[in-house]
Amino acid sequence: MSTLQAFAICVALILGTSVTLGAMSPPHDERLLPSLRAYVQEVLAELDEVPVERQELLRQIAGVIVKRLAAGRTADLTFICTHNSRRSHMSQVWAQTAAYWFRLQNVRAFSGGTEVTACNCRTVLAMRRAGFAIETQSDGENPLLLVRYAEDRPPVRVFSKLYNAAGNPRRDFIALMTCSSADRSCPKIEGAIARFPIHYMDPRLCDDTPEETAAYNARCREIARDMFFLMAETRRQLDAHTDKNATPSLPRPR
Repeated sequence: MSTLQAFAICVALILGTSVTLGAMSPPHDERLLPSLRAYVQEVLAELDEVPVERQELLRQIAGVIVKRLAAGRTADLTFICTHNSRRSHMSQVWAQTAAYWFRLQNVRAFSGGTEVTACNCRTVLAMRRAGFAIETQSDGENPLLLVRYAEDRPPVRVFSKLYNAAGNPRRDFIALMTCSSADRSCPKIEGAIARFPIHYMDPRLCDDTPEETAAYNARCREIARDMFFLMAETRRQLDAHTDKNATPSLPRPR
């Protein structure tokens, strides 16, 4: 049994499903940044730590993603927070990384807020500690950052913006509300085909305290686990759908 086959079985067992060899596409880690690989392996080993209720919510989101992919469309995920400065950016970057790992080429991750501020410097530091390569492309109060996770993929463009700003999808996207405040203040998300609350505690509550670094590291890790669980489940459901709808081979003439 190869290492990739063993990995597929391990993920399937974590997700509570059965699997045969080759039922899951192997991970796409050949060009993942070396600085990220150890962190990702640790996250994959922790998928069973995602709470049961959270797992069910993530499976529902995966089902909507699979419907889009199975129809030959892109699945656009927009992570929405109030300021688009912490949780929504972490979610966007980890979702795109996890989609890459599980070879979900038509899953695209975006983020936005109900207000415009800036990507917080503490968010940047937490993502760097995880292993992302981050470059500052512009100065000012709301700088553009390029977050790289793989050698053969374009970087994620990170800066604070409204969720419906230019460059973000304005229709047929899945809205994922990462904070309860934005969820309450935006009862309707124009253009969304589905909306899910995936609230995370705001690490900002620990800013300028001795717990600051630990709080940002914990939130980064929690979001990474959720996004890898989501994309693993998306991969599993998509493969199951493909197998179910595969055209049976015709009998060979005798």
